[in-house]
Parts: sequence; C-alpha cells; structure tokens
Amino acid sequence: MPFVTRLSGIELAYEFLDGEGPVLMFCPGYASDMEGTKALALEAWCRARKRAMLRFDYAGHGRSGGVFIENGIGDWAADAQFVLEQIAPERDVVLVGSSMGGWISLLLGPKLGARLKAMVLLAPAPDFTASMLAEELPPKLKEEVRKKGVIYRPSDYGDPLPFSLALIERSAAHLVMTSEIEVTCPVRILHGMKDADVPWRQSLKLMESLASQDVRLTFIKDGDHRLSAPGDLALLGGIVGALLGEDGG
Repeated sequence: MPFVTRLSGIELAYEFLDGEGPVLMFCPGYASDMEGTKALALEAWCRARKRAMLRFDYAGHGRSGGVFIENGIGDWAADAQFVLEQIAPERDVVLVGSSMGGWISLLLGPKLGARLKAMVLLAPAPDFTASMLAEELPPKLKEEVRKKGVIYRPSDYGDPLPFSLALIERSAAHLVMTSEIEVTCPVRILHGMKDADVPWRQSLKLMESLASQDVRLTFIKDGDHRLSAPGDLALLGGIVGALLGEDGG
C-alpha cells in the first residue's frame, strides 16, 4: 500500500490506477474509506476501460495515519488536494464524491480551475456538521459534545460513529451552501429517496447553489444512502461514461 506524507507527518494511503484521460478521483464519505463498494466498483470500471483512477483515505480513515476525532472537513479537504497534487499533478480530473466526499469535492473543485472536467456527487452531504448541530442533535447531546469533546451515535452500517467537537469547529469555516458554489463544470447528482441520513431534498438546494448550468439530478426512488446496489453502480458507471464521452457509458 503506497503512502504520501503530509506536513504534519501523517501518512495518507492511496491507490493509483494509471490510464487514459482525466483522473477519476473518488472522495469517500464520513468514516468510510477507499475499500468501499462504490470505490472498488469504479476502479473496476476504469480498469476495464484503461482509465486513470485515484482513491485514497483521509487522515484517521482506513489505512491512513492520524486520529479520526482530531480532524474536520478542512483537514480532509486538504488531504484530498495534497494526495491529488502529489500523485497526479497537472492532470485533468473528474471528482466523484460520496456523502461527505461530496462536500470535499465541492471544496476541492474550484481550486482545480480548468483541470476539473466534471463532478459526480452521490447522496452529497455538504455542510452536514452545521445542520447536525443546528437541527439534528437534541440539546442534551449538544451539551455532551461540548463537555466531552465527542459523542457516539448509532449507525446502520456498523459500530456507533463518533462525532467530535473538533469536527464541528474545524468544519465551520468550510461551509459551501451559504453562497453560490463556484463549480462551473458538468455536475451529475444521484440521490436515493429512501436515504435516512441525508434528505434527498437537500440535493435540490445544492442544484440551485451551483454556478454550473450543466447540472442534472437523478433521484432513485428505492435508493438508500449508500447507493451501492448493482443497479446504482451500473447507473454510476453509465453517468461517468457519458461524461467521458464513451458510447453506451
């Protein structure tokens, strides 16, 4: 497993598949990693077509170093940019962001300028830390996270997930839904209407916030937050293929 080391000394794990065209960069979700179903399915899609792909783990995730609860969105967005510039500098890029990775993509995208050729967002969760603190957490848990520095919430996907005060504080300066988002490339958004984690209506708001005029939003009526069913993965491959100009996706 190759690594790159950021300035703080934290090793960030990645896998790079070299190939033709823009680099498809997969940005995982919160507490997820580059070994997830969507990341591996996208890599298989790229391998079959001799396309380039980069997947990686944020600090505190997967095989990367660092302490999960000491990081926030700003840190993880910096990880994404650092890995990309170390591994594929000057290459054109298609960002594929899942859940929190959608927020990361919306932060990284404008920094790439003309290199950003397209963006695909899967159940994107921009600004979820702000909505969590303002709307989702009951007062008791808000007080607990301020006192203890971390709380744990039940997850449908395994062990309870930690949410730290550092996450909330280190993400506050990186909210994107407060003004127009300066992403002008083609954007494709997929969102399941049975998503229990990120309301599908939020993607409508995101669509309105994007500067790009080439934005298409697809709702999957029976889709959940993961969007990892075979039909969902086939749809993802078709969308990426269309963005890259491949006949039949």
